[in-house]
Amino acid sequence: MSEPHGPAALLARIRAWLILFVVCLVLSGVTAFPLVTELRLLDDALGGWAAPVADALPGLAEWIHRVAGGVERAGTEAPYLLYGTDWLAFAHLVIAVAFLGPYRDPVRNVWVVEFGMIACAGIIPLALICGPIRDIPFWWSAVDMSFGVIGVLPLLHVRRLTRRLEAAGAVTPTVSRTSPA
Repeated sequence: MSEPHGPAALLARIRAWLILFVVCLVLSGVTAFPLVTELRLLDDALGGWAAPVADALPGLAEWIHRVAGGVERAGTEAPYLLYGTDWLAFAHLVIAVAFLGPYRDPVRNVWVVEFGMIACAGIIPLALICGPIRDIPFWWSAVDMSFGVIGVLPLLHVRRLTRRLEAAGAVTPTVSRTSPA
């Protein structure tokens, strides 16, 4: 039996954090596909059962209403514009697949984790530069930036655990690509 902080335990912790990160990445990607429907439901909720939220945060409710209307108009009048959000969703899914490498062999593929950390950091200048250009309220850009800050936390932890695994000199057992014979 391995000790609680031994290589096997480190590998299990790394994989658990990677699974959490990938699930969140996939969810954020998949939710970009039905954007028109989601925004319509959210706007309706803020005018209905979630009205107390709209009353407490009128700026948020007005923004959601504006965005829902704009996305719905784009979907009706210029549906090709929404193709951009389809590509956004696809990019999230493709990036999620890249994390299979660190899941299989964290030490050898730590660069993928570091790439993810760079991508999370890149959200901040993107929001600060493109937000004002696209007339996005600063508070919404701050929400967007929070995804980068929150996203980098598990990756920092995975990187730290991976460095500990590497220092332990453990050979990482990889996940089999084929089924056993």
